[in-house]
Amino acid sequence: MQTSKRSFVAAFLLAFVGANAHAADTTENKLQPYEAVYTAYKWGDDVGEARIKLEALSNTQYSLTYSSKVSKFFLSDKRYEHSIFKVEDSTVLPIEYHYTRTGTGPDKKLTVNFNTDNGGKIAVENGEEFVWNGQFDNQIYRVDLANQLASGETNLSYDFVNYRGELRTYGVEVVAKESLSLPYGEFETVKVKLIRDSKTRETFAWFAPSLNYTLVRLQQFKDGEEQGDIKLKSYVTQ
Repeated sequence: MQTSKRSFVAAFLLAFVGANAHAADTTENKLQPYEAVYTAYKWGDDVGEARIKLEALSNTQYSLTYSSKVSKFFLSDKRYEHSIFKVEDSTVLPIEYHYTRTGTGPDKKLTVNFNTDNGGKIAVENGEEFVWNGQFDNQIYRVDLANQLASGETNLSYDFVNYRGELRTYGVEVVAKESLSLPYGEFETVKVKLIRDSKTRETFAWFAPSLNYTLVRLQQFKDGEEQGDIKLKSYVTQ
């Protein structure tokens, strides 16, 4: 039972889906608010959904939320991430990050505050503190990704603080262009691979140029076995 529990929960530790990148109007230095909803699959079954929402709080400040609720048999996992950030001169700057997780196994919660002034600090709720050197939070490094993919970039690297309050670096590598049939429709996509320090897990994501490089599918494997798969089922701009 314990092995199955860990396997189920791991399937939805989908770090890459914390947010999909969404292209900015670089002339006005604004992001387009939107809401995307995804169906979550485990072993081919529909087990729940994930939702991403970007809202404008002012001309330069935004709120980005990710929520997911999945269940299969007697196992459940519910997650919520909330980022507040600003965009200045096309640069994304974190302000606050909040994370909660409930369900099977121990509940978890984390808050991270960012001071991005010169000599700024990153303050993690557990009391740990880091020097801010351009790091993002667990979600907003992806806000940059759509514009990078649109400009033809194929290899990228991002430094960030993850949902455990740890400093991490992820690479993103374009691996293919593929046609996908999804609940929301047919799309031509750019497929990328998440590069991280794990020899057992692989994560792939697909972005649709026709939807401003919105994330339309994400799939994760562990030791060659599929752990989870989410696919876009609805998308609206605000």
